[in-house]
Amino acid sequence: MTKNTDLHDASLDLARRGFLKGGGALVVSFALAPAAFLKPSEAAAANAPGKPKSVAADEVPGFLAIDEKGMVTVYSGKVDLGTGVRTALMQIVAEELDTPFDRIRLIEGDTMLTPDQGTSSGSLSIQIGGMQIRQAAATAREALKARGAQALGVAPEAVRTADGKVVAAEGGRSLGYGELVAAAPLAMKVDAKAPLKDPATYTVVGKPVRRVDIPAKVTGEFTYMHDFRLPGMLHARVIRPAGIKSELLSFDDGAARKVKGFVQTVRKGNFLAVVAKSEWAAVKASRLVEARWSDWKGLPDKAKVFEHMRQTRIVNDEQLQKAGDADAALASAGKTLSADYHFAVHTHGSIGPSCSVADYRDGKMTVWTASQGAHNLRRQVAAMLSMKPDDVRCIYLDGSGCYGRNGHEDASGDAALIAREIGKPVRVQWMRHEEHGWDPKAVPTSLAVAGGLDAEGRLVAWKVESWLPVKPKESLVPLVAADHAGLPMDPASPGNIHQGMAIPYAVPNIRATAHWVESTPFRPSWIRTPGRMQNNFAVESFFDEMAHAAGVDPFEARMRNLTDPRGLELLQRLKEAVGWQPSAPRAKMQGNIARGRGVAYVKYEMVRTYVGAVADVEVNLDTGAIRVAKFTVAHDCGQVINPDGLKSQIDGNVIQTVSRTLVEDLQWDASNVTSLDWGSYPILRMPEVPKIDYVIIDRPNEKPWGAGEPSAAVIPAAIGNAVFDAIGVRLREVPFTPERVKAALRAAGMAGVKAA
Repeated sequence: MTKNTDLHDASLDLARRGFLKGGGALVVSFALAPAAFLKPSEAAAANAPGKPKSVAADEVPGFLAIDEKGMVTVYSGKVDLGTGVRTALMQIVAEELDTPFDRIRLIEGDTMLTPDQGTSSGSLSIQIGGMQIRQAAATAREALKARGAQALGVAPEAVRTADGKVVAAEGGRSLGYGELVAAAPLAMKVDAKAPLKDPATYTVVGKPVRRVDIPAKVTGEFTYMHDFRLPGMLHARVIRPAGIKSELLSFDDGAARKVKGFVQTVRKGNFLAVVAKSEWAAVKASRLVEARWSDWKGLPDKAKVFEHMRQTRIVNDEQLQKAGDADAALASAGKTLSADYHFAVHTHGSIGPSCSVADYRDGKMTVWTASQGAHNLRRQVAAMLSMKPDDVRCIYLDGSGCYGRNGHEDASGDAALIAREIGKPVRVQWMRHEEHGWDPKAVPTSLAVAGGLDAEGRLVAWKVESWLPVKPKESLVPLVAADHAGLPMDPASPGNIHQGMAIPYAVPNIRATAHWVESTPFRPSWIRTPGRMQNNFAVESFFDEMAHAAGVDPFEARMRNLTDPRGLELLQRLKEAVGWQPSAPRAKMQGNIARGRGVAYVKYEMVRTYVGAVADVEVNLDTGAIRVAKFTVAHDCGQVINPDGLKSQIDGNVIQTVSRTLVEDLQWDASNVTSLDWGSYPILRMPEVPKIDYVIIDRPNEKPWGAGEPSAAVIPAAIGNAVFDAIGVRLREVPFTPERVKAALRAAGMAGVKAA
């Protein structure tokens, strides 16, 4: 694998069907690079000419290729965002095809080569994408067995598969997969009834296989999106408006034209960019363009953003959960509580700013992108440029940080627009101020929760409501280039942020309501665990408040109100793992440090992946600083594909969400985002990372569910509940800054309190 691959040649326009015919194989015979997985662009460049074969998600050739040497290539529409998905997908195929892991290759996220399996989001890459590939592999295995039995002259039931071969039960005669596909391809529909392997026979799935991408990343040989180059490629920098919705009145690029390497300025509506022969020339030239923008000051006061959301016009209300009569039960309850919870606006804060390369030639557009939804991006770029989707190809390359719709697609939109305007390949590299200032944001989240207890302290009423930006039919985020250039674009979508308001507990009277409002201050997007984290923060924090009001231990309260056996088992195993003992608030103080422990639980989206977590925290009563010393996470996502990969996902969820809970908070003025660097938008530092323990519940006979997001949903509430255990005050607004902790202590008359 090379970093600077010349890919702009005839191979870019290769169709897939012809090269799949090349050597009679399952779908294709070609030479593969000596790597565990291939970048789509490299795979395309290495193959012989032809037309594309089917990329349909209901056909085996859409997912799998076996060559004459028995090497298996997997085509995945789901991509690896640093989650280890590519390794897990390879494990699934190796297992189901009974093929050695080192004979598996992976191509991912190429709209010309891979099926559209939807965006790599929602923790669905394994649950949906992996299971589609598993079924295709099972279909192929059964077809190979039938062909092998015929060639060996035995009954189909008298053969088995092993080590990439079909083996006769008697005598041990065998034929390799490569031999079986040499004469004719196996082109067929995926059989939904093709039997899957018995998990009791697994040798690869469920085992800790090392990630295939790590060696090249460690040695610096890995090709990230930022490393990708094309011959003759130019570099561009976009000049952003002075305010989010400012209009470009005029510009003077006279000084920019004097920069060595300057090529041209591109303007289309409010979209303004400079193009140069080198990246540094583009940076210098962009700083010398004198642009005059209209004055725009339409952002709400940051201090009143949650009030702003609640006062925005409501388009409609939606009942997300309803049981009994919550209002009547609250009115007759022996004791009632209510509270408001707020969750700050966050930016993605990708460590490496977004980047993309685009090439427009002969009416065709090719975009190299770190987008987690290449097929969706293809449709958006085509719509923006009034092209046919089939004339746009998007190819995935790993970016540096994602976990949601950040700036990757926007950098791709920038590059595509500029490339079309100048007719040459263009690389657009965002800078830090662009990444923080112009990527789409998580929406400000505000929830009002109320609950009622009867005379015996039982929870009898629950009511929660939230104010959310209205959702369009399709969950996409408009490209900023299309917006500024006045070109066709999608309506803004917040991305399933209503999820997580429903509660998993058995309460007789419940009502959860989403108030869909007409707008939000920033271009809305989804960031890891969108909605589920913010809403579960309110749900699990308030459940703790109700348990405390009833005089019941928070662990016991959850288990009393759960009827789901898997949820109960998970909480019981978590309780035993941490040695949970009920304790009074502030019972563990030492000097000016108060220690506490809190629990939170979620059944993700009420349909999958159970997670429980216990946070151990320390609160400095003098400074108000919170330190999360340890997290213990119990996790049940059904069948575990790679336990090491699962633990890594839990680690990432905990670390990133501790950061979001304690320190991350977008800043802005009336015109634009002002937290444009790591000083003004801090994230968790390495010395602040907590110790993490795991309680992994593997259920080999169950369907696998996702792990990329669910454990993040319990982190804020667990920390907040632990802080209450430590100092006896509730924190209801994220982030839990030292200033907010000290304010809560002062309100409780505890400022400066130390243990005797």
